[in-house]
Amino acid sequence: MTATSVGALLLCRADPETVRPLARLLQESMLLTPAGDGWSVLVPEGKPWRRDGDGGGHAGAEPVDRVLGGWATALAVGSAWPVLALWWDGERSGFTLAAGFRRPVGYTWLADGTPAGEDEAMRTFAARLGLDPVLDVQALEALTHEDPETDADARLLGLLAVLARTGVSLPPGLTPGEPAGRLRAAAGAHREAELIEWPGWRDAVRVELDAVEGGGLGPWLLGPRARAVAVAQVAAGLPLTLWGARRRSGGWITAGLVLLAQGALGLAYNRFRHEAEVARGSGR
Repeated sequence: MTATSVGALLLCRADPETVRPLARLLQESMLLTPAGDGWSVLVPEGKPWRRDGDGGGHAGAEPVDRVLGGWATALAVGSAWPVLALWWDGERSGFTLAAGFRRPVGYTWLADGTPAGEDEAMRTFAARLGLDPVLDVQALEALTHEDPETDADARLLGLLAVLARTGVSLPPGLTPGEPAGRLRAAAGAHREAELIEWPGWRDAVRVELDAVEGGGLGPWLLGPRARAVAVAQVAAGLPLTLWGARRRSGGWITAGLVLLAQGALGLAYNRFRHEAEVARGSGR
């Protein structure tokens, strides 16, 4: 790893078709490809943590782990599947796992592989992904032990080796330690890769509603319980957005905005379906 090898990947435990609508709400240019059985990977452009023309981090730029933590949280709170962010910046490497509204869990290693996280995080990580509580946990805990011959890249590769038993299989070239530009080039070479871009709020809502209707998720967004969840998303999204703004954290601002968007979508969908039912009833 070098000082300019800043990069990141977002592993989503869902197929690309399911990930696509929500990923657009991040308002970032990303490439989306399959990443094994039941997994997808998002490869971000990397602009939030670097300046154009330079792959390295800079004073005043937002740390890659903070950006990815916000994005992973944003995707997870708006979905029913967990999101794993893998990141590295030349000095450290690590991961953040976000699942629903639960507090994200993560671990960090220094560039030379020195563990710099809490051991308990690995057990929580394994439990949230449904990994084997004995064999997989043992393999994960081995990554938290001192090993002068294992650097941070190798630690993340070890993590991916454990996840391979859940179906994870990253496309060739998506390797921990590579800079963002090379990751995007590798992802772009995948025959099933697609570019995810921000379509604007009006189109984003339309696409989301189409995905809800076409994907059979409509019934889950209806009723008192669904409305309560939507209200909770809006209530949580506003302070999170303001908190991110105070910290000048683009990642957490995005997380708040996605919460707001998902909550607003749920409320709008309930209203839309209610009005449709009333109109059908009055037409009889």
